[in-house]
Amino acid sequence: MSVDSDAGQLKGEADEPGREVDPDDEWGVAVVETVGRQLKLRREAAGMRAADFGRALGYGEDIVYKVEGGKRIPRPEYLVKADEVLGADGLIAAMNEDLEKVRHPKKVRAIAMLESKAVELQLYDPLNIHGLLQTPEYARALLMMRRPAYTASEVERFFAARVARKSVFERDPAPELGFVLEEWTLRRPLGGKAMLRCQLEHLLETGQLRGVELQVMPMDREEHAGVDGSIEVLKFADGTAVGRSPVVANGRPVSDAKQLRILELRYGIIRGQALTPRESAAFIEQALGDT
Repeated sequence: MSVDSDAGQLKGEADEPGREVDPDDEWGVAVVETVGRQLKLRREAAGMRAADFGRALGYGEDIVYKVEGGKRIPRPEYLVKADEVLGADGLIAAMNEDLEKVRHPKKVRAIAMLESKAVELQLYDPLNIHGLLQTPEYARALLMMRRPAYTASEVERFFAARVARKSVFERDPAPELGFVLEEWTLRRPLGGKAMLRCQLEHLLETGQLRGVELQVMPMDREEHAGVDGSIEVLKFADGTAVGRSPVVANGRPVSDAKQLRILELRYGIIRGQALTPRESAAFIEQALGDT
């Protein structure tokens, strides 16, 4: 959060793009409480009241108490400015590294952790272009379209988490990544035709990466094994796997052999019903030309 340079007003909690700490995220709570406690000790040692400290940072007093009480995760710039105000020589700003590990929601961190360890990912999303394949602009546009609407802080939080997951493409050795995309997601101009064109171009570029296979499920298919919803199957180097689908265990990650077999069977049939990677690339090029 910042000070409005024209009005000179401190923005309050509703305007602050940091986020509340999930009380069920025990590790996250511990990290944020530790950072908040250190900030409070340094502020008090400097003889500054919370109101004065907040004013120096450009934040309302309510945010200072929230952060110091371990109830709110501050944005990186908050700690950078606090470091300057308290003359901490980089020690406070360095705590951003600790907060970065818990800045995203527990559920998102768990997914990202699994993806970072998987040697093979089999992914199908019937509603949207998969999050790992979305351009930043397309991802943000989708988040803005959500109804009931996300708050500005939620949009930023989910957007940052989605972008962070893309590190899976940068791993070496690269994992095997398989995606099945629905044709309609390649044709509906969500965010506008210009944004869709950029998204389709991004798909073509991503499909050329080593270990990435994109397949398109045409709308004219009379049989479709994906009518029950999305599928994720992540396989690991030790031979274990984790799967997830809204119709299996209420969408919770599963590792039971019987449930995994169901997910892998469905995904295999979906792949067989979809276009081949080569046919899919030509299909996306045609969709790009039609946009």
